[in-house]
Amino acid sequence: MSSDHVALGDVATFTNGVAFTSADWHEHGSRIIRIQNLTDATKPFNRTTRQVPERFHVRPGDLLVSWSATLGVFAWQGPDVALLNQHIFRVRPNRAVVDKRYLRHAIGAVLRKAERHLHGATMRHVNKSDLLAERFYCPSLEEQARAAGVLDAVDALRAGRQRALELCDELTRSVFLDMFGDPVGNPRGWELRRLGDLLSGIDSGRSPRCLDRPARPGEWGLLKLGAVTRGVYDADQNKALPEGFAVDRRCEVRAGDLLFSRKNTPDLVAATALVTSTRTRLLLPDLVFRLVLAEDSGATAEYLHAALTHPALRKRVQALASGSAASMVNISKGKLVGLSLPVPPLGLQQRFAALLHRVRTQREAQAAHLAKLDELFDSVRQRAFEGTLWDA
Repeated sequence: MSSDHVALGDVATFTNGVAFTSADWHEHGSRIIRIQNLTDATKPFNRTTRQVPERFHVRPGDLLVSWSATLGVFAWQGPDVALLNQHIFRVRPNRAVVDKRYLRHAIGAVLRKAERHLHGATMRHVNKSDLLAERFYCPSLEEQARAAGVLDAVDALRAGRQRALELCDELTRSVFLDMFGDPVGNPRGWELRRLGDLLSGIDSGRSPRCLDRPARPGEWGLLKLGAVTRGVYDADQNKALPEGFAVDRRCEVRAGDLLFSRKNTPDLVAATALVTSTRTRLLLPDLVFRLVLAEDSGATAEYLHAALTHPALRKRVQALASGSAASMVNISKGKLVGLSLPVPPLGLQQRFAALLHRVRTQREAQAAHLAKLDELFDSVRQRAFEGTLWDA
């Protein structure tokens, strides 16, 4: 290994957070930074008046690494000092040898590589000693700054495309509210019907032991929960089925399917995704329902997806879940079919579906551009940390 390569633990200090509990939470006090606050700016903060040592204080601009469940590296954007929760490292670089912006990209590259070291069956995490032992190319501070500038520029382009995707989603929600109103308050007085009365059935599959990789072209795969968790169908979130598995083709995912996650953590359960297109040979797992609309239901899949995705109605659906709030909760078919929701006139729903199709076309174009930028970023980052970024 070249002398220009160093271990993460040699150029920065990684401090794990405090194991705050619900007993520490208060209406006032310092904000507690949890992983969800790093991955979703809309998530509320828990606060505490508990006093903790200074090493657990996070200041604006500090680097943070989520090392459990969701891996990522972030710069704290808060306007004030906050407190570090468990499962997050605060990273303090040795500025004499490493540029903070360069270090952030280096950690991102290492996290992608370190995914193969993930431990745990349900709450997977990175082992700290493995992470700190990972080595990366660390040239002069001047060269680090130049490389970080290039990586920041490409990353800014990615952020712009990501924002465009978010605007498409915001437009969809805005159009839905303008046409139908809040599906819980039902200000237009639409007819209320049970979800079960709109369906001809609810399908679910099986969850056998799979291979630890996605299905290759032509192979059968099983959807993971991540395929629906974000509310947008992601066919890449799958695992290959073992050779010789007895496939039930009735459980194959098809375009037009409306998928619903019946089991997940309390925050993520009841995610709904509409399959507009998909690769072949993907099966439903037993943790995901397929809601099959009856032909004479008077409802469209587009309307039903948007309604179930609306935060107020989704919260009501999540309240149907049973199980420990600290782990996975489950929504039974019996409770789900009893859900009451407004059903506007079919013609209005069809107008919404047509508008949604146009927005979706734009969203798919933005997503394609983002995918190309992701590839470019990965290529530039790889070259940066191989020391070949400036090679002809």
